Formats: sequence, C-alpha cells, structure tokens
Amino acid sequence: MGYLDHVSELCSVTSTRKSKRKNMETVEIKVKMDCDGCERRVKNAASSLKGVKSVDVNRKQSRVTVKGYVEPKKVLKKIQNTGKKAEMWPYVPYTLTSYPYAPQAYDKKAPAGYVKNVPQAFHAPNSPSEKYDDLFSDENPNACSVM
Repeated sequence: MGYLDHVSELCSVTSTRKSKRKNMETVEIKVKMDCDGCERRVKNAASSLKGVKSVDVNRKQSRVTVKGYVEPKKVLKKIQNTGKKAEMWPYVPYTLTSYPYAPQAYDKKAPAGYVKNVPQAFHAPNSPSEKYDDLFSDENPNACSVM
C-alpha cells in the first residue's frame, strides 16, 4: 500500500496556489470625522476592500466598525489613505475594568461608558485582593458566616 499511495500522490493533480481563508474579523477603528463628506469617504474606503461584509460608521463616537474576512492592518491603512487620522479602537467598556479611574485609563475624550484599554485598569490574574473579595462575597456559599 505504501508504494501505491506514493504513486497516486505523484499522479494526482495538485494546485500550486495555496488558498488560505482569512478568519471573519470585526475591526474597530477610531477616526476623527467632522462632516457627512468625511463619513462617506471613510465608509467608501472601507467598503472597497476585498472581503468586507459590512461597515458601520458612528460619527458621534468617532468609531468605524468593519466586519468581514479582512486583515486589521490593511483596513487601518486604507482608512488612513483617505487623509483622516485613524488608529485602532483604544477603548474598552467601563463595566469590564476593575479600576476605571486608574492612571492612564480615564480619558476625558473617550466616548461615554468607555475607558482606555491599559493594564493598570484590570486586576492581576492572581492578585490577593481578588481572592479576598471572593472569600467574603455574598454570592459565595462558602463565605465566612461571621460577617
């Protein structure tokens, strides 16, 4: 069987082109937009990329969300080519952070309900304060009954 398998591999038609399918991604980008023309220009630039399924522009938050089979760097580069200042979305929802008012996390320019995504705003994975919080929590059935 080993010899027959080897011969069949040699005789089979194989494609020299490797098709690597990109993963479906949601890319969020912060873009400063002042008017309808800016919004339209950014939306058209993002839509022109191959593999883009949807483009959502929120001018109030200065946020562009692109969904599709795209690479984040290519989307960012395409939007920057419109002449607008663009960067990857630097914010996370306020509810996901442990310390939203930590240094460098609080940003006055951030949209409502968001803070900057910095390591100081989150608990360290094995921090003792997190263990103690869970130990004396009302949701913990094994918590101390003295309290």
